[in-house]
Amino acid sequence: MKIAVNTRLLIKNKLDGIGCFTFETFTRITAQHPEHEFIYLFDRPYDKSFITSSNIIPVVLKPQARHPFLFVIWFEYAVKQALKKYKADLFISPDGYTSLSTKTKTLLVIHDLNFEHYPEYLPWLVRHYYKYFFPRFARKADHIATVSEFSKADIIKQYNISSDKIDVIYNGANDGFKPLEHTLITKVREKYTNGRPYFLFVGALHPRKNIVNLLKSYDLFRASTNYNFPLVIAGFKMWWTSEMEKTLKAMSYKNDVIFCGRLSSDDLYLIIGSAYAMVYVSCFEGFGIPILEAFYCNVPVITSNVTSMPEIANDAAILVNPFSVDSICNAMKLIASDEALKQTLIDKANHRKKLFSWDKTASLLWKVIEKIL
Repeated sequence: MKIAVNTRLLIKNKLDGIGCFTFETFTRITAQHPEHEFIYLFDRPYDKSFITSSNIIPVVLKPQARHPFLFVIWFEYAVKQALKKYKADLFISPDGYTSLSTKTKTLLVIHDLNFEHYPEYLPWLVRHYYKYFFPRFARKADHIATVSEFSKADIIKQYNISSDKIDVIYNGANDGFKPLEHTLITKVREKYTNGRPYFLFVGALHPRKNIVNLLKSYDLFRASTNYNFPLVIAGFKMWWTSEMEKTLKAMSYKNDVIFCGRLSSDDLYLIIGSAYAMVYVSCFEGFGIPILEAFYCNVPVITSNVTSMPEIANDAAILVNPFSVDSICNAMKLIASDEALKQTLIDKANHRKKLFSWDKTASLLWKVIEKIL
């Protein structure tokens, strides 16, 4: 059997959530199924580290699909022609895009529909591309996988898709996320915060990630307590807004907000494993992988009580109203002052994290593939 996979988001040292999903699941699937051939479709020169099995055929298709007009050309012409040339039995697209004109059976992974709920956070052309094409992609697909029950219900509601057409396949976290020895935690804290325990946010600095309320909550926490905890923010500033900048400049404790930028995987393992607590209070998530990464590291989590986050965290995190600065601040006070609560959350997370692994993700995705074929 020949299975083509959209791997355009496999970019060395720049794997986002979808890129991680693609790499982790297909590294396992290709190794476990040497009897099948996998055609990896890239839109740029690829790093050889992504070609993890001898049954993978890497193919570079032009042009680079990084703009709505180029999306159309890449999927409707380049991908369609490649599927025909390599006689693919199935096309799998982990980023939810597909070719509307191909006759090849298609499995889409749609992680979330954030653009349906927060369209104002996207450029005009990108927003309209998503609004026009994604309902059509969903209807065109032979089957859809998604990463939470929340996202499944959202796809059903937004696009009137049958429940039978959608399977939920949770994300995992890779083996690099694990509890650290005390001496290593001390070393990492010396590097980033002069040895102080710190709150941590990991993710793109995007309005949907609720950066403004995170900053306001942290400033209120510092003003109303004696805890000298910095706030470390690890993420790319691509979506940094004037409102975020204004909020940061107005903070009394802005000098204790430490921006690390986008970190390598090895540095991310260390900075999460050394945090006092993860504060991940997004307005909208299809899953929220940093929640799980903190669980794997024995780091307690404060997260939002909306969209998928309560589903993933359950009772192993403090759930807050992300639209309330007081709610976030009070959770930070609580976790800073109550060591017993902190340990309880870690114990619950150790139980909760067993539900999520990339091995399980790959196994469930393969079952969906078999069901389609």
